[in-house]
Amino acid sequence: MPLSGYSATIAEKVSNWGRWGDADERGTLNLIDADAVRRGVEAVRRGVAFSLAMPLDEDGPQPRSSEGRMNPRLEMVSINQSYGGVAFSDDKVTLGLQAATHWDALAHVSYDGLLYNGFPADSVTEAGAAHCGIDKTGPIAGRGVLLDVARAVGVERLAQDHAIGPDDLDAASEFGRVSPSSGDVVLLRTGQMQLFHAGDKQGYWLPNPGPWIEAVEWFHARDLAAVATDTLGFELIPAPDGSFDLPVHGLCLRDMGMLQGQNWDLEELAGDCAEDGVYEFLLEASPEPFTRACGAPVNPIAVK
Repeated sequence: MPLSGYSATIAEKVSNWGRWGDADERGTLNLIDADAVRRGVEAVRRGVAFSLAMPLDEDGPQPRSSEGRMNPRLEMVSINQSYGGVAFSDDKVTLGLQAATHWDALAHVSYDGLLYNGFPADSVTEAGAAHCGIDKTGPIAGRGVLLDVARAVGVERLAQDHAIGPDDLDAASEFGRVSPSSGDVVLLRTGQMQLFHAGDKQGYWLPNPGPWIEAVEWFHARDLAAVATDTLGFELIPAPDGSFDLPVHGLCLRDMGMLQGQNWDLEELAGDCAEDGVYEFLLEASPEPFTRACGAPVNPIAVK
């Protein structure tokens, strides 16, 4: 059964099933063509780079109760072990692939027993995702566009029950004097990351401001390649009715076939954009290609 609150009309309107063929597993990333990549390169003016990733350590954003999405844990395998004339140290890490700054793969969400493009949800097994895994995305590089919704509405941080809709997205586009277009990756700043920086992990975790159902139509109308936010949950959580149905996840990942990113630290980039008034940049945000994974960490780099 579909999750409660789904709009069949919107789901049908934003569906990209079959658009790039019945075997497609990349969804809207197909929109990042040569022109989209060149548009990103042409956005570089100053040669200044910004990392948008949170640190990968045990002090990450996941609450202690979230055992499956555990924060990264580093373990040493060897320390100054002699080998011939040198000594070496090795380490390993354990982490939830959706724990820190990451992309959700299209295999991350299903409903009515189906993933994006009609692949069966039961193709995700203990062995991982046979279809629509993060390894199917390929490189992600092109024009990034920051929509600073918080500053556009006159605040440094949105209220945690703020549902981002088309009017907010239009206002942020006008504020940044930028028009997102086909193949762009849009970054939505809510200011929620400020809570994490201040040490308020519980406040950062929930509630989450974020895009609501009508925003998905806005994304689809502009043929965006992907959207990422500075929150743990991407969409408005809890929903206006207090539920945790996550309809935006379903509409974006399952129906539209659009990757969504979470826990992106946009504060430094947003500050720079506010100073120079330039809200477009080259974005390189390729996920780690874990085979059959339903998501993967990423160190997104914005170059202005």
